[in-house]
Amino acid sequence: MTSTCSTLTTPTGPFTAVVDTDGAVLASGWTADVDQLVPLIHPSLRPATTREVGDLGAVSAAIARYHDGDLDAVDAVPVRQRSGAFLEQAWEVLRTVPAGAPVSYTEYAAKAGRPAAVRAAASACARNAAALFVPCHRILRNDGSLGGFRWGLPVKRWLLDHEANGR
Repeated sequence: MTSTCSTLTTPTGPFTAVVDTDGAVLASGWTADVDQLVPLIHPSLRPATTREVGDLGAVSAAIARYHDGDLDAVDAVPVRQRSGAFLEQAWEVLRTVPAGAPVSYTEYAAKAGRPAAVRAAASACARNAAALFVPCHRILRNDGSLGGFRWGLPVKRWLLDHEANGR
């Protein structure tokens, strides 16, 4: 299978998305190097090859609109990730956390149906391949500090500030 990918310029640097043949995002993040993204895709979904294109249609449009202030633009973009039942459900729950309303890891674990599984909730964030579309940046430590983010804390801070100011 061949997937397409494209890199867009954003205020926080290059942002690349890898998209399946049906338009679902398989992986995305703040890098211009698709080779950083492909290994994040579950082996059952991982494309054999990727083809760089200038425009991913609805996906590229949603990325641009989000960065221009339409914070809900990425919500309707389909995403495809695979793992165990809890992680898949936890990623779906992440997509329900609204822009401008971050929650703690503890609150996120409760929303995911396992209030005692705070570490598992944190793991879902860490293993999320589709950054921005599955907004793991909206999860904070209990004290309100940023915690971690695969793409760097400056990017996470920018995203949270963008969402707080965009509402």
